Amino acid sequence: MRSTTRVLVAVTSVLTVLSSASADHVVHAIGGSAGGDLAYIEHVMFHTSIADFTWIADHGDPWFDWTTDWCSAPIVGSTGRTFDFRAPCRRHDFGYRNLQLMERRYGSGATFWNATSRRRVDRQLYADMSAHCRARRWSDRPTCLGWVETFSAAVRVAGGP
Repeated sequence: MRSTTRVLVAVTSVLTVLSSASADHVVHAIGGSAGGDLAYIEHVMFHTSIADFTWIADHGDPWFDWTTDWCSAPIVGSTGRTFDFRAPCRRHDFGYRNLQLMERRYGSGATFWNATSRRRVDRQLYADMSAHCRARRWSDRPTCLGWVETFSAAVRVAGGP
């Protein structure tokens, strides 16, 4: 009886972890409409931790575009020691690519991709990079935050609408 209880507890624990870890991924499986797609993109972009976003991106729904060029800066995307913006850039690329995809998929009448949506995605990149810097050693933070400003300025100049 004891071993059966242990197995049940273990299985229940694993299922709980799996269901909570993949909950964001399941959100879209129900959708396929402009409203559902936009809600999924909004959730993943603005209401999901960067760690959860990375997990979701690694297991991403093929309906969305998960490709990335690491903010168009693959050479400087990470110094390793002072900063590593790969995850924030991946989320940023997800936002740009998928809001533009929404335009192509559902028509430009709804204006999924515009200056306002671009600014929101860029602000999220800034917030993600800044949070990353705050988690670095205190001695690396000034350099890291300097790169945040550099990346942010470059993204604002080189980005979409």
